[in-house]
Amino acid sequence: MKYVGLYTQQRRNNTRSFLLLALFPIIIVGLIALFCYILAYMQTADEYGATAYTTPLFTNLFTEIAPWGIGIVGVWFLIAYFANTSMIANATGARPLQRRENPRVYNIVENLTMSCGMKMPQVNVIDTPMLNAFASGINDKTYTVTVTTGLCNLLNDDELTGVIAHELTHIRNRDTRLLIVSIVFVGIMSTLTAIALRMMWHTFLWGGAGSRNDRDNNKNGGVAVIVVMLLAVVLTIIGYFFTMLTRFAISRKREYMADAGGAEMCGNPLALASALEKISNRPYTTDNGREDVQQLFIIHPQALSSGDISGWINNLFSTHPSTESRIKFLRSL
Repeated sequence: MKYVGLYTQQRRNNTRSFLLLALFPIIIVGLIALFCYILAYMQTADEYGATAYTTPLFTNLFTEIAPWGIGIVGVWFLIAYFANTSMIANATGARPLQRRENPRVYNIVENLTMSCGMKMPQVNVIDTPMLNAFASGINDKTYTVTVTTGLCNLLNDDELTGVIAHELTHIRNRDTRLLIVSIVFVGIMSTLTAIALRMMWHTFLWGGAGSRNDRDNNKNGGVAVIVVMLLAVVLTIIGYFFTMLTRFAISRKREYMADAGGAEMCGNPLALASALEKISNRPYTTDNGREDVQQLFIIHPQALSSGDISGWINNLFSTHPSTESRIKFLRSL
């Protein structure tokens, strides 16, 4: 792997974060515009497909709908962006770890941060015998390193130091900020997709209710409503597809870089390789299987799949390289 310095990686992640933030409103506005145009076309086109009044109606619809849509989604994004710490804690079941509860972990974090001139992050713990760890946060006030109790109990001091050094490197490289933007971005679009599907389902139920005469009398109106809802679903799914492309902005090289940075910080690449090997045997995953949160973990369960077509596909779209390749890389340092 080509060497990339700390400041180069920080600059790249800052640029990617900015591009994702810029891409989000562009996708939202584009979907609203496309939906308004299709709706205007349906209302104005005659039997020959004439669209003389489509553009004026589209303009009116867009000017009425766009500010509300952009405003609601914008507020939603800001709330999720700045409340990411509590949202991730709720999704993973993490809680603050008190120094007196586990001074060993605190001493490791303090020693590592002092050695590289970092501020001490918040330390959280997940009460589970399963193994994993992750870093999160967007600034010094929210940066957090989270470990599981199983990880603390199973790993020796050198291995635990390597894992925590890996997570601190993610914070130093500002990987966590990029990941948080991606999590919020994809989360909003997946929620919009779910809402559109639910609305379509209720529309079908509503459209099927009533007497036969009622259905006949309202046939055209019912069909129009169903078509509009289907369009909403299609457009939302298209938007979600584009947001999934943001995962490709999260290069899998960031894990190699965090491994290399963690190995340098702790001074023991083989200890980190040993820790990854142990974690891969029983990695912790969120109870609800949230993919957006699990991409924060030091080992993503998806990256463990191998030996079949589904495993190959998972690895192709995974935000993490395979654990075997990471261990091989660490042992070559």
